Amino acid sequence: MRDFANLYQALDRSRGLHERRDHLARYIAATPARDLAWAIFLLAGGKLADAVRASRRRPRETTPPADRSARLTPRPATSTRLATTDELRTWAAALTGLPPWLVEASHDQVGDLAETMALLVDSVAGAGTPAPAEGNPPPGDSLADWIETRLLPLAGLPEPERRAVVVSAWMSLPRPARLVFNKLLTGALRVGVSSGLVQQALAAQSGLPVDLIADRMQGFGRNLPDADDVGRWLDPSLPEVQPAQPYPFFLASPLTDEPSTLGPISDWLLEWKWDGIRAQLIRRGDTIVLWSRGEERLDGRFQELERAAADLPGDAVLDGEILAWRPGAPSPLPFTVLQTRINRLKPGPKTLADAPARLMVYDLLECDGVDWRTRPLAERRARLVTLLGESTTSDRSPFILSPAIAVQDWTEAASRRDAARDLGTEGLMLKRLAAPYQSGRRRGHWWKWKVDPLHIDAVLVYAQSGSGRRSTLFTDYTFALWDGATLVPVAKAYSGLDDQEILSLDRWIRAHTRERFGPVRAVDPVHVFELGFEGVNLSKRHKSGVAVRFPRILRWRTDKPAAEANRLEDLRALARLPQDSEPASDPT
Repeated sequence: MRDFANLYQALDRSRGLHERRDHLARYIAATPARDLAWAIFLLAGGKLADAVRASRRRPRETTPPADRSARLTPRPATSTRLATTDELRTWAAALTGLPPWLVEASHDQVGDLAETMALLVDSVAGAGTPAPAEGNPPPGDSLADWIETRLLPLAGLPEPERRAVVVSAWMSLPRPARLVFNKLLTGALRVGVSSGLVQQALAAQSGLPVDLIADRMQGFGRNLPDADDVGRWLDPSLPEVQPAQPYPFFLASPLTDEPSTLGPISDWLLEWKWDGIRAQLIRRGDTIVLWSRGEERLDGRFQELERAAADLPGDAVLDGEILAWRPGAPSPLPFTVLQTRINRLKPGPKTLADAPARLMVYDLLECDGVDWRTRPLAERRARLVTLLGESTTSDRSPFILSPAIAVQDWTEAASRRDAARDLGTEGLMLKRLAAPYQSGRRRGHWWKWKVDPLHIDAVLVYAQSGSGRRSTLFTDYTFALWDGATLVPVAKAYSGLDDQEILSLDRWIRAHTRERFGPVRAVDPVHVFELGFEGVNLSKRHKSGVAVRFPRILRWRTDKPAAEANRLEDLRALARLPQDSEPASDPT
């Protein structure tokens, strides 16, 4: 724990990516594999609640059950939380002798709960247990031991037992480790490290290519982090691809320049940008797996796609978009319909009938055991036509080849893009026909040319502090529209204001708070903001009856009073209905 806390401090104080990568490389070289697996899990955004859920699933086959049971005591499948915000503040108040209101006021002032708790406990615990001699960590102080034997078993225990463990840790850990311990409890361990940076550091340490490290790390975090993970990433003798292993996704960059700067339009494939779940469908022998872009296995959620994969003429890895699409219908259903299947491990007959799934296939990454990613897109697409057969044209097949949009020039392309929303898509994808399939967001070969956002004027009603460098400021906002004489929340947004506007709004929020609900403040409903969003769907899952996609702040409407903000019916009028889109097999 202390070594990881020292790494966290070094990363937090670093001024650039190169310095962070150097710190990571030194930590990787000096850290046992079991601790390293947990460190990478946490730095890449994993939370202890995720690990609790993983610990309640069946252990992976590569780990002997006896060994795993010795490390983790099974707990009933109850809460995944180790401590709530209110519990942490209550425990800190009892430990320090401070009144609860002062602890809450301290949290409001500092902004970050983990840092607040660390500062308060410092007043009674001091520096904590002295650091051990170099090279002699105290027993049980490894990061893996702390997480597996002390923290994860807390989930679901009675409050007194959880409080005793947390308070004991507060009193015994040194100051830097105390802060990191709190951040593990609150899930706020953010320190400017991406998965790509971790992969670069691992590659530098092992001498293996970064792309191979990235390939091997796909799906990491679904199970409990383990020393075997690190061995598999860094072993030069292992096969490059495991049966269920996906490839890193290639992501498009937003197109901000004129498309004419990209050169002749004949060099590019134009496709519609669909609104679904980006996924890889893997068939390797008897292994058939669906992976989301978020590195989540979708086993069982889309059974019709898994069954269709078994009927392919050979092994393949397909990259595409899962869409809710009724057989024979000319276009997909809204994303909100697809959401009904995301969290159902085994959807029932009604769900399957209401939201049948199809895969809009974009790319071929592997065919009959051969990696096709380095081949040009034009060659990969031609092979897809052969592989999918009638699926390229049938409106009832579970697989559809994403249709190419034929245009003569960039002017015609712009016209097609402007009509995208009326056709039920988000715009156009531009892909260079000569490009390989890469990993991550690399500019130059894939672009997303989205339509201009929809927009409404909404009233600020709630605010919450941000994270990272904005943890001391109110930067996460909830906005509402008028429904009669009542303001109904419709969207949350945290981006779009500059630093000066954020500081000004933060001061106003503190002075005009009406009520507090934990970390959330209700404010006087007087400020109007123009919000932009990609789309809006009717939704029974939301109190407002609508769900907006990717909302963000376009500008602060200081010129408009709250009474002139948009009404809920204005937003509902923008909602896309299921029939409002063009046939996927657009012949042009």
